[in-house]
Amino acid sequence: MNVMTSVSNSPDFTAIKSKQNAAWSSGDYKKIGVTLQITGEELAEAANLAAGSRVLDVAAGNGNATLAFARRWCDVTSTDYVAALLEGGRRRANAECLTADFRVADAEDLPFKDGEFDGVVSTFGVMFTPNQKLAASEMVRVCRNGGKIAMANWTSEGFIGAMFRTMGKHVPPPPGTKSPALWGDRRWIGETFEHAAGSISTTIKQFNFRYASPQQFIAFFRTYYGPMNKAFGAVGVEGEKALTDDLLALIDGYNEAADGSMFVPSDYAEVIIEKA
Repeated sequence: MNVMTSVSNSPDFTAIKSKQNAAWSSGDYKKIGVTLQITGEELAEAANLAAGSRVLDVAAGNGNATLAFARRWCDVTSTDYVAALLEGGRRRANAECLTADFRVADAEDLPFKDGEFDGVVSTFGVMFTPNQKLAASEMVRVCRNGGKIAMANWTSEGFIGAMFRTMGKHVPPPPGTKSPALWGDRRWIGETFEHAAGSISTTIKQFNFRYASPQQFIAFFRTYYGPMNKAFGAVGVEGEKALTDDLLALIDGYNEAADGSMFVPSDYAEVIIEKA
């Protein structure tokens, strides 16, 4: 009986990933992703991988880290489980005359050999996997000894972490899943990767969201950012005002602009792990 209870309480990761795939496929994330490009560039500088290094971008989205490492002459393989996002990354690479390999792949079951890459990276991507420990172990597995795992992950304390909690009040996350913002927590990163790490460095940085107004930000994210697009769809017409009001109140608490525009710094953790 205890076994049956344990099984029934286990998250259905397959079903959760199917819903996540639908969420990230909705809207048009590349319009959001391109605004975050600076974080990929800063991650590539922090990782400090040599030209020619084999780099795997996990949950790459439309390729911010992919492009950044490719600009530094790394041999990049860009992966995501949403094919449409990878296609956006491929188009960006072609437009900038950059070379990268694009492959559909699940971050929790990477189709690569042990130790195949010198660097395994992710910008605001792998943190959204439902089976977090499995995704972390896969990143470790495909990274060679002495290689680096480099990530940019939103923190719980920052604006985006608070935004997800706000949306979660209206549309609760699937039962049994844990907050993606754990990936921005120093303690969790340490506990998760210390068994394989020679060193772990976590630096809290800020990305600045700049929009003409809070209303423009919400309209833009509601249209193009899959999770918010799905949240508004789930609450329906009757719930739109309450969700909008809560988001506006949230922005007001973080907004440093005094002219009606939106200037909101959001903390994220830049994580550099050297594999032992």
